Amino acid sequence: MTSTATTGTSGTPKAAVNLQRGEFANEAFIDFTKPENRKAMEEALAQVRGMFGREYPLTIGGERITTSEKIKSYNPSHPEQVIGVFQKATVEMANTAVEKAHAAFERWKRVPVEERVACLYRAADILRKRRYELDAWLSYEIGKTWPEADADIAELIDFCEYYGREALRLGAPQRLTPFRGEKNYLKYIPLGVGIVIPPWNFAAAIMGGMTVAAIVTGNTVVVKPSSDSPTIAAIFIDILYEAGVPGDVVSFFTGPGSTAGEALVTHPKTRFIAFTGSKEAGLRIAEQATKTQPGQVWIKRTVLEMGGKDAIVVDDEADVDAAVEGVALSAFGYQGQKCSACSRAIVAEKIYDEFLAKLVERVKKMKVGPIEDPANYMGPVINKAAMTSILGYIDHGKKEGRLVAGGKRAEGDGYFIEPTVIADVDRKARIFQEEIFGPVLAVTKAKDFDEALSMANDSEFGLTGAVYSQNAAKIARAEEEFHVGNLYMNRKCTGAMVGAHPFGGFNMSGTDSKSGGQDYLLLFTQAKTVSEKIGGTK
Repeated sequence: MTSTATTGTSGTPKAAVNLQRGEFANEAFIDFTKPENRKAMEEALAQVRGMFGREYPLTIGGERITTSEKIKSYNPSHPEQVIGVFQKATVEMANTAVEKAHAAFERWKRVPVEERVACLYRAADILRKRRYELDAWLSYEIGKTWPEADADIAELIDFCEYYGREALRLGAPQRLTPFRGEKNYLKYIPLGVGIVIPPWNFAAAIMGGMTVAAIVTGNTVVVKPSSDSPTIAAIFIDILYEAGVPGDVVSFFTGPGSTAGEALVTHPKTRFIAFTGSKEAGLRIAEQATKTQPGQVWIKRTVLEMGGKDAIVVDDEADVDAAVEGVALSAFGYQGQKCSACSRAIVAEKIYDEFLAKLVERVKKMKVGPIEDPANYMGPVINKAAMTSILGYIDHGKKEGRLVAGGKRAEGDGYFIEPTVIADVDRKARIFQEEIFGPVLAVTKAKDFDEALSMANDSEFGLTGAVYSQNAAKIARAEEEFHVGNLYMNRKCTGAMVGAHPFGGFNMSGTDSKSGGQDYLLLFTQAKTVSEKIGGTK
């Protein structure tokens, strides 16, 4: 159907949206090698630089609030630069945010799904118009190179478009098996108040994806972004308001996770928590959510996307050059700060030396430096604490293997680390087992394909993985035996695309939430079956 309404749910006039937008297709990436695109990005960087240091209020129940204590966000390429100033919310404010969201839920859940979807489609259109600006914010605040930043915004557009279509599909009554003498159907209804806790590394896509999935299904949310990446969240939530989402449906909340954040999770009127981040934080949320609070009348649902220790297996029947490229891009794209990043290369001994020599040659061509220069393949890691932790792992890794590339901090005042490769690593080594979340790759030799698969599965995580082989039988074996949520053959293990690669992992990698897939919106709903005896009663 085509929406003809011109008034949004907030009462503000909104442009009519055609809900028949055709079959979903992924948003194309910007080609920054084209002079006109490069010029547009340079202009956006200059524009955004002029907005550094602005203050952003909380938004709770549609009301904008400031606090006496502040939180600052910094540019990891130039840590002296303040990107934005944010509020340090209290436990009392957290409680108020949940209460206001709970009150708004009673109204929002009754808004027709078509109107909620129209809000997502309008938001996608606004994102397209402001794309270069939003790319620039991501580059400055979280150190993403231009292509990495643009992929983040493109994925957010994809989530708005894809989840809009999915909401229309699931919003209609679902057909059931006919039963004589009855009229029956199943419908999906929203859960209630959700707490959205996104990571800093995909500060636009994951933050926005979890948020729009929750609200398009009729829930209300409190969004608490990472203190390393609050700016893009503040901007996106304002975009949602502009697109017609009422101010009390989505609240923007910044504050300490150990106090105000825990208050959001443990509040008895919180119905679900959508989280992406570390294993430790995810397990803490899972534990808190299981504790029933006074007045709580449901079992809280958790949607958890956690860490990874992802492996790429390179078989002795692989295209070695293709494998080298796939491993290098998977390991060092966005400085290895992706839960899907390759941090273990498991290579058959017959080609081990050839692979390693070519990998080292490839990695040494990767330039590291500030994101303003598009020639830099890698930018900074997110903050000083991350840099210290990663360098500590490198120092330890030198004792567990043979350093063949990188190994130290790179030049510049930012948090730059060289792409680092450590070879001859044992499967029980710390750098083989523990998530480092930085540009560090452990390379391990396997005597055959059996041992390689065994090593790949020797992890508490199970997020992504890849296999390079030209042997169809080995690929078939990996499809059955490689225990990860996203497995790729003869390609890199990063770069999941909405709709094409539903994303989520096993074991300590989370609850296999499969974002960007047909099952994802079901996580934010509950099913209600309605059956009526035909003819009624007398």
